[in-house]
Amino acid sequence: MTNTRSVYATIICLFCLLSETFAQTSYSLQKALQEAKANNVALQAQQLSVNISEADVITAKLRPNLRLNNQTLLLSNPSYYASNTDWSSGRNQQVWWQLTKTFQMPGQRYNRIEVAQQNVLLAQRVYADTEREVFFDVANKWLQVWVDTKQMTLIAEVKSNVDSLVEINKIRFRNQVISETDLMRTQLLSDQYALQLTAMKQSYRSDLIALKAAIGIQDSIEVDLNDPLLISYTTRYDSLLEQALINRTDIQVQQAALVSAESNIKLQKSLAWPAAELGAIYNPQNTIPYFGFYGTIELPVFSRNQGEISKSLLLKQQAERNIHAINFLVRAELRAAYETFAMYQQNLDKYNAMMMLSEKVLGNVRYNYLRGGTNIIDLLEAQRSWLDTKQQYNCMLSDYRKSYVQLLYSLGLINQIAQ
Repeated sequence: MTNTRSVYATIICLFCLLSETFAQTSYSLQKALQEAKANNVALQAQQLSVNISEADVITAKLRPNLRLNNQTLLLSNPSYYASNTDWSSGRNQQVWWQLTKTFQMPGQRYNRIEVAQQNVLLAQRVYADTEREVFFDVANKWLQVWVDTKQMTLIAEVKSNVDSLVEINKIRFRNQVISETDLMRTQLLSDQYALQLTAMKQSYRSDLIALKAAIGIQDSIEVDLNDPLLISYTTRYDSLLEQALINRTDIQVQQAALVSAESNIKLQKSLAWPAAELGAIYNPQNTIPYFGFYGTIELPVFSRNQGEISKSLLLKQQAERNIHAINFLVRAELRAAYETFAMYQQNLDKYNAMMMLSEKVLGNVRYNYLRGGTNIIDLLEAQRSWLDTKQQYNCMLSDYRKSYVQLLYSLGLINQIAQ
C-alpha cells in the first residue's frame, strides 16, 4: 500500500512540476537547430548580406550610360542680330550637342564581375560560419535546459519518496516506534527538497527563455529527454583533423577571402589604365551645321591607382596569414575537444557502475530501516549519497554531451545536425 501511495505521489508531483510544459512541443536537438536555421534573427540579418553581394554582381555587369551634353550660346548684343530677327533665331545662336560614352579598358568589366562573384561566395561562407556559431549557442542552451529538466525530475522523484517516508513515520510515531526527532528530520529533508525544487523551476524557466530567444520562437516548448544526440563519426584524431580542415566554415571564409583578394588585385591593376570617353558632336553655328567627333582620356601621370593596388596586395597577405592562424587554432581546439570527449566517454561507464551500487545501497538501507534494523540517520545519509551520485551523474552526462557538441563544433560538423 505504501509503495502504491509513493507511486501516486511521484506522478502527482511530476505532473505539477511540469504543468507548464504539458502538451507543449517536444524539441530534439536537431529540431531546435532546424528551427533556429529558419527563425534565428541573427541568421536572417546575415542572409541579407548574401543578397546585397548578389546585387553587387548586377551592378558590376552594367555598362556605362551614354552622356548627352548641350551648350547653347546667344548673342548678347541686339545690334549684332541678323536683319529682321530676334534673340530666338537660329542665326543668332550657336548650339552644341554632344553624345559620348565611356569605354572601359579590356578586362576591367570582367574583373569587376569576377570580384563581385567572389564576394558573393565570401558572403555565403560568412553566413555558413554564422550558422555554425548560432547552432553552437543553441545546442549549449538546449543542453542546459535538458540537464535542468533531468535535475528537476530527479529532485521531484526524491521529494516524492521522502514525502511517502514522512507519512510512514507519522504512523510509526503515533505507534511509538520512532521518536519525534526522527519524524522532524524526515519532514525537514522534505522541506529542503521543496525549496530546491522551487529554485530549479525558476532556473529552468530562465534557461528555457534563453533557448527560445536563441531559436527565434515564442511558442511553448520542452526538450526531448530521450534524444540520443550522437551521430556517427570516425574516432581517429588524424581523420578528424582532416575533416575539420575541410569542413570548418571559418577556414572556408578565409579561403574565400583569399580568392576574392586575388581577384581584387587583378581588378585594381586593370583600373590603373584610364578609361576613354568617345562620342559625336553636332554643332549648328548661326544655322550653319557642323559635325565632329569627341574624345578624352585621363593621362596617367600622377595617379595610377597605386594605393588601391597596394591595398589589394596587403589584403591578400592578410587572408594568407589568417588561414595560417586558423589552421593552427583548429589543431589546438580539436585536440582539446577530442581529449575532453574521450575522457567523459570513459568516465560515463564508471558512473554507470557507481549508480547501480548507490541504488543498491539505498534500497538495502531503506528496507532495513522499515524493518527496524537501522536508524533514520543511516537512511537519510544513504538518501543523500544516492542523490549526490545521481546529480553528479546528470551533470557528468550533460558535460559529456556538451563535450560532444564542442567536438562537432570543432570539426565543423554541427551544421549537419540542422539538415
